[in-house]
Amino acid sequence: MPEKPALDGLEAVWVARWEADGTYRFDRSRGRDEIYSIDTPPPTVSGSLHVGHVFSYTHTDTIARYRRMRGREVFYPMGWDDNGLPTERRVQNHFGVRCDPSVPYDPDFTPPEKPDPKRQEPISRRNFIELCERLTAEDEKAFEELWRRLGLSVDWSLTYATIDAGARAASQRAFLRGLARGEAYVAEAPTLWDVTFRTAVAQAELEDREWPGAFHRIGFDLSPAQREQGFGERVWIETTRPELIPACVALVAHPDDERYRPLFGTTVRTPVFGVEVPVVAHHLAEPDKGSGIAMICTFGDVTDVTWWRELDLPTRPVIGWDGRLLPEPPHGVPAGPYAELAGRTVHGARERIVGMLRESGHLDGEPRAIRRPVKFYEKGDRPLEIVTTRQWYIRNGGRDLALRRALLDRGGELEWHPPHMRVRYDNWVEGLAGDWLISRQRFFGVPIPVWYPLDAEGEPVYEAPITPPEGALPVDPSSDVPPGYTEDQRGKPLGFAGDPDVMDTWATSSLTPQIAAGWERDDDLFRRVFPMDLRPQAHEIIRTWLFSTVVRSHLEHGGLPWRHAAISGWILDPDRKKMSKSKGNVVTPMGLLEEHGSDAVRYWAASGRPGTDTAFDTGQIKIGRRLAIKILNASKFVLGFTSGGGGEVTEPVDLSMLAALRTVVDEATEAFEAYDYTRALERTERFFWSFCDDYVELVKARAYAGDASAVAALRAALGVLLRLFAPFLPFVTEEVWSWWREGSVHRAAWPSPEDLPEAERGDPAVLEAVAEVLRRVRRAKSEARKSMRAEVSRLTVSGGQAGLVRLAQDDLCAAGNVEEFVLEPGDAPLDAVAELAG
Repeated sequence: MPEKPALDGLEAVWVARWEADGTYRFDRSRGRDEIYSIDTPPPTVSGSLHVGHVFSYTHTDTIARYRRMRGREVFYPMGWDDNGLPTERRVQNHFGVRCDPSVPYDPDFTPPEKPDPKRQEPISRRNFIELCERLTAEDEKAFEELWRRLGLSVDWSLTYATIDAGARAASQRAFLRGLARGEAYVAEAPTLWDVTFRTAVAQAELEDREWPGAFHRIGFDLSPAQREQGFGERVWIETTRPELIPACVALVAHPDDERYRPLFGTTVRTPVFGVEVPVVAHHLAEPDKGSGIAMICTFGDVTDVTWWRELDLPTRPVIGWDGRLLPEPPHGVPAGPYAELAGRTVHGARERIVGMLRESGHLDGEPRAIRRPVKFYEKGDRPLEIVTTRQWYIRNGGRDLALRRALLDRGGELEWHPPHMRVRYDNWVEGLAGDWLISRQRFFGVPIPVWYPLDAEGEPVYEAPITPPEGALPVDPSSDVPPGYTEDQRGKPLGFAGDPDVMDTWATSSLTPQIAAGWERDDDLFRRVFPMDLRPQAHEIIRTWLFSTVVRSHLEHGGLPWRHAAISGWILDPDRKKMSKSKGNVVTPMGLLEEHGSDAVRYWAASGRPGTDTAFDTGQIKIGRRLAIKILNASKFVLGFTSGGGGEVTEPVDLSMLAALRTVVDEATEAFEAYDYTRALERTERFFWSFCDDYVELVKARAYAGDASAVAALRAALGVLLRLFAPFLPFVTEEVWSWWREGSVHRAAWPSPEDLPEAERGDPAVLEAVAEVLRRVRRAKSEARKSMRAEVSRLTVSGGQAGLVRLAQDDLCAAGNVEEFVLEPGDAPLDAVAELAG
């Protein structure tokens, strides 16, 4: 035991010791019933971790440590989510490059010495992927260093990456099996499209943002016959997207709208272009919105898609993958006026068409400015467009009602912590509008493992995809050759072409339980840990990560991937806004860990209740540091009594303290079993401060005198308290444990009532009553501005609990420096009057 215990440096000492001793190494010889397995979230490797990660991963670690102390062998791996768009963006900005698959591979490529994010150098896909792998490897080392410093009890031999060979093989195997069962399919359809990243976007990746726009009142020309019926020269619509007039395929109004019912079944002409389009009826049209009649374009928004599909309308696409209007007009649209718009951005085309409408007299008044919700890709900066593309999908209940019901039932089987989070899952499943779009037009990801035969014209035959045998996985169709072909047939008539797309990141992350558990790679491990016990994660990705993982496990294994889901909240900045890198309001954690110590930061994190958003608070971190220091000092005090440690606990106040501690053990255990780590910490901390402030002060004189009962009680309590604190403050508890016990506190048994057999003879009310009297004595001295060592000439204790106080009279008088003690039993509430000497 050091002469002057200190927190500084504990992390370095114990991180090294835990690794050397294999303290958290997973023992795979244990049976499934003895194992507790965790589907640890793989953090996105795209720069640095922030304090929000520290917050939620600490929660998981407290549960892992508790289960380990309860005798379970904990399977606690760590993964790195390093594929997908965040990594690509980081590589582009870090190295000043962009991927261009048409550029040949350069084995000697060296990134620019002075990267310019605005003028990125085009490089081959293979060179780009090599840079992605290089940068993520560096990030992963930094992430692991921080996680070790935080004290995560991960088995660091059990790491994986979502782009490594095992993850790629698992992702492609699941895809191919789904394809064989008819769950994965390819379709050409309207697709939400991010024009910046030039990739498709799934429903789960959308978010609505307020966006400026303007309503334009635009007239469609009526025929002479319609004018004769009293409709005037034009029918007026209001739209925020006049640039889509060349994509217009119909006007639509509600079937019950008397204003437009006579027009149903007739046609009108588009302004400027003069294209004849029908007027149709549909129940989704809103009579009280704008003029009550709208144009259907292919495609302006998701409602256009619904109208187009249900009314069986033609397609006139005008928006390209780059967000500019296509160079050629759609079929039936005159080239003359369209040439004014071709090649322009959406904004530029809008400005030009408004001028053309104004010149032709088809614009009524000036545009009226508004702000409206617009759909964005969650990582994008520009509104999404809808373009027609060929994409891969996985059935997820969006169109299959039987599958939807089955997935809702799975949500009901899952144990949710806190329980109300299940509502978010149910709402998402019930609101699905389509199947899960999994293909992405990106580069650093798991390739779609199919090729297509080419016909005599060199066109892909999409209806007959070529798939690899499972034993060949993982494959990359852009460089690997399908069975029965040779490389020189790539891209040639009667040859083959590889699918150029990759899977979205969720298509791989949805398989993290299978990847970590060695599915089809390590059958013995898989049997021992799958299905897993716990999925910890944040609430905003219930609709993405949690749901998609349930989908994959249901389709592949016919059951849930885990038994419990522990949902954490967000970390909020002082303005109560979510911390995120994109908002620039994050706090990086290494400085906090170095300044305050890891135990202090963990204390703050564990104080955040399950599923609840929590404000970042350095004040709470400072409280955690004070607690850790107090544990050091209190432990040094208790362990300083070398005599009397093996004695029996006999004194009423000692027995009372142990009885109260046994209640805390029961409460903390009950809380952890309910995944409420915060309540377990609160109960333990509350008792600890009372233990230090009241009980230790009461028995200090006896302990210094070598009283066997006091010393035995102090040591018994310390042994239990260190184990109760161990999941939260692993460094300070391990340090103190090493002063007097063999092995690690984190492999010691979680305390139980059997650890405190004397507690059955104790009455918690004794300590409560005596402590209350001692507090009143202190208050009297404080109000008199006297030292806490000042003498009390006379202490009078009265009321119904006075008899309990007598059981610890000597301890109370010693702690309060009381000269005369007077007891006045009665029926009144407990009262105490301290008369100070002098």
